[in-house]
Amino acid sequence: MTDFVAELEWRGMIHNIMPGTREQLLKEITTAYVGFDPTADSLHIGNLVPIMLLTHLQKAGHKPIALVGGATGMVGDPSGKSEERNFLTEEVIRHNLSCQKKQLEKFLDFSADIENRAEIVNNYDWFKDFSFLDFLREAGKHITVNYMMSKDSVKNRLETGISFTEFSYQLIQGYDFYHLNQHKNCKLQMGGSDQWGNIVTGTEFIRRKSDNEAFALTCPLITKADGSKFGKSEGGNIWLDASKTSPYKFYQFWLNTSDEDVSKYIRIFTLKSKAEIEAIEKEHMEAPHQRILQKTLAEDITRRIHSDEDLTNAIAASNILFGKSTADDLAAVSTDDFLSVFEGVPQSSIKKEELEKGIDIVEFSVDVVKAFSSNGEARRMLKNNGVSINKKKVSEEKQLGKNDLIHNKYILLQKGKKNYYLISVE
Repeated sequence: MTDFVAELEWRGMIHNIMPGTREQLLKEITTAYVGFDPTADSLHIGNLVPIMLLTHLQKAGHKPIALVGGATGMVGDPSGKSEERNFLTEEVIRHNLSCQKKQLEKFLDFSADIENRAEIVNNYDWFKDFSFLDFLREAGKHITVNYMMSKDSVKNRLETGISFTEFSYQLIQGYDFYHLNQHKNCKLQMGGSDQWGNIVTGTEFIRRKSDNEAFALTCPLITKADGSKFGKSEGGNIWLDASKTSPYKFYQFWLNTSDEDVSKYIRIFTLKSKAEIEAIEKEHMEAPHQRILQKTLAEDITRRIHSDEDLTNAIAASNILFGKSTADDLAAVSTDDFLSVFEGVPQSSIKKEELEKGIDIVEFSVDVVKAFSSNGEARRMLKNNGVSINKKKVSEEKQLGKNDLIHNKYILLQKGKKNYYLISVE
């Protein structure tokens, strides 16, 4: 075993830690768990911090458990929420759990032949046959209302209103910890700093009901240097599922990390050693414009979440906009990545019949694309080699036809170095 807490400390991944936790982890192989929200069929990058907690835990020689909250997903955690969320059916939760497990397998070793193999559990399995009266008797009498109301997650909701269902959440989560303590010898629960109150309720529940020792550890909530929330883009969550967030967009999110944040992120989201990171930081400082830290971060995470091939394609797609590329490069990337690259550029369309008849480049660029205000301006730009179709320079004699289509449907016109126009054929 290695010192798990020391590893988290230099990575800046500890916010609160209960006294005795480090000693427990140095004493013996310890089972620890983190809870995950089952409300989607994919995890997102906001889940990467708790995933990395479990990853480092297993690398240190301990046993990780990922708890997918099938039962708690039917209730809803009030922590950080201003209103109650919709309930999920058991069928939906089971589907979401199976999808999330596939993503967790990219980080955790679930092999049956190792002592500290990872496990994934669903708290619905022990709550589904638990009657309300049994729960009151087994759990409710061990934690006082005063204790529950002292937690910030409850106090912050009292002004706007909190249902009994949500109020009971910390008791249900506390029972989860107790159940895993009794059946899996789980002694540590980890999570984000906003979960500290719920986690401590679990340690208190275990102490009162069984007199066993239990421990708690939380990591800081990740924010950007400007104070905004980490993990969201203009389009919403950055998902680990390629069908929800393409590898190209995933790669771009990390590549766009600010210099103020990148040193923090590379410590939290990669497995690189302290010496490796410090060497990369030194190289980055010598040529900040090359964004070596950002590229290392983006490549490492994209490769782990997706694949080497997806990373190669994401880099190729990035080079279309930001580096030298050719018509072959445009054709080589997937249609989804091609459209992602040019998502924000001006777009227009042309009828298939018009293109099949052939259309003059000047007419096309002025009347269809509206890249130029007049034929004269278009001709001057064409004469000066300032216009490209699908990354190839063209002259004013160029006639466009169906052979100029990229991905069987699109034409890319470029004016100068930075102005792109995407035309689709309807």
